[in-house]
Amino acid sequence: MDGKISTAAEAQEKDALPRRHEVHADPNAQVSDVPAEITATPVEKKSPAEWAYERLILYIQNFEQQLDNEHEVAMGFAGGDAGVLRIEGMGYFDPDIVTFYGSDETGAKTQLIQHVSQLSVILRALPKEPQQEAPKRIGFRLAADLAKG
Repeated sequence: MDGKISTAAEAQEKDALPRRHEVHADPNAQVSDVPAEITATPVEKKSPAEWAYERLILYIQNFEQQLDNEHEVAMGFAGGDAGVLRIEGMGYFDPDIVTFYGSDETGAKTQLIQHVSQLSVILRALPKEPQQEAPKRIGFRLAADLAKG
């Protein structure tokens, strides 16, 4: 407690703000704060798709910050042998669909469309494509798009 007395409205507003909590085995593991772009609009005014999309951006960006220059973010599919998708884009369709755009291990164009109630994403590091000088960092582009509003 900070000793500050809050009104009932302030207490309710504080409870509605997005919170993030993580504990890692590595005490030096970095966890990003929730950016103002995400907390500016109350959660109850966001569709489930928009809310899932914004939080996925944070996870992707944090994952990319841990990669070296030889790897890029990709996602594996839970269940089945659908393989891996190199994340090259992401979006949502209100009220409840999130979609990932990219390519698979063979370079074939790939898109995953998923209902937010079924959302389960495994982030993986894949070697960057050999012809690229620098890895693509989609998480930073997605975060910049959020900042535009």
